[in-house]
Amino acid sequence: MKLNQFIKFEPILKDKIWGGEKLATLLDKKSTRKDIGESWEISDVENDTSIVSNGDLKGTDLKQLINEFTSDLVGETIYNQFGDKFPLLIKFIDAKEALSIQLHPHDHLAKKRHNSFGKTEMWYVMQADEKANLIVGFQKDVSQEEYIQHLENKSLTDILNIDEVAAGDVYFIPTGRVHAIGAGVLLAEIQQTSDITYRVYDWDRQDSEGNFRDLHIEEALEAIDYSSKPSYKTDYSKTQNISSEIVSCPYFTTNVLPINGDVSVNHSNKDSFVIYMCVKGSVCFAYKNQKEYLKMGETLLVPANLKEFTIASSVTSELLEVYIL
Repeated sequence: MKLNQFIKFEPILKDKIWGGEKLATLLDKKSTRKDIGESWEISDVENDTSIVSNGDLKGTDLKQLINEFTSDLVGETIYNQFGDKFPLLIKFIDAKEALSIQLHPHDHLAKKRHNSFGKTEMWYVMQADEKANLIVGFQKDVSQEEYIQHLENKSLTDILNIDEVAAGDVYFIPTGRVHAIGAGVLLAEIQQTSDITYRVYDWDRQDSEGNFRDLHIEEALEAIDYSSKPSYKTDYSKTQNISSEIVSCPYFTTNVLPINGDVSVNHSNKDSFVIYMCVKGSVCFAYKNQKEYLKMGETLLVPANLKEFTIASSVTSELLEVYIL
């Protein structure tokens, strides 16, 4: 069977102590729960493998797709490097309350401790309530001793960088960088395939049964990047109907593509799958006699062997375009 279709997956919805209702009310995810924090759009995390929701491949899971189509799906270089493991995890996140202050280990540490990839990630803010914020990094370089002192005194936020955010803001979160999504933020997250998180402070929050979530104080000490940056927000520019780079790192490249009208796409220069996340409006992907519609809050996987197609929108729309160089 030739792999020549756009692929959509069933969202995997995750209830979280900090989750809310925006994934259902703003992104039309099918849930009546009031604590849905994440929608895993494309996942190859163990026990959370995405299942195709459209076309001839409906019902097939992502692992089966890679096993059957190998480099036609992901690209030859990526298949040679990752085998049957899909390298990215794609999410939408709704924080009704603040997430824990946390960080992720780098590849070497994650491999040694957890037999996992590390977790470099990025955030694209889709909607933010008034005065909603993100915690990203330290205000100034700190020593491990200073960090421990503030953690023990419950004054960690005194040394962390806190930015108020708005739709369109982008933050790149390399491994080791302390971070937290604040209450009232809805965002798209692109990350390595890993579910390893070191939680260092959770606001002394208890669940419905009075339990505290696990913290990873000792594990985090070796993983933290204690240095600071003048600014953590990513600057980028947008041009209508042109794909413009936002973030590029060894693990993924993400572009922004504002669309109004028709755009012809050619990925012949890439040896990679391409993921599209619709973060505004709605679009139509067309290839030969095939059409696939994508609205805000939906995600599409374009196989590596499908190089040329068109994207059209009759309203002002915006896509994130993700691949691996």
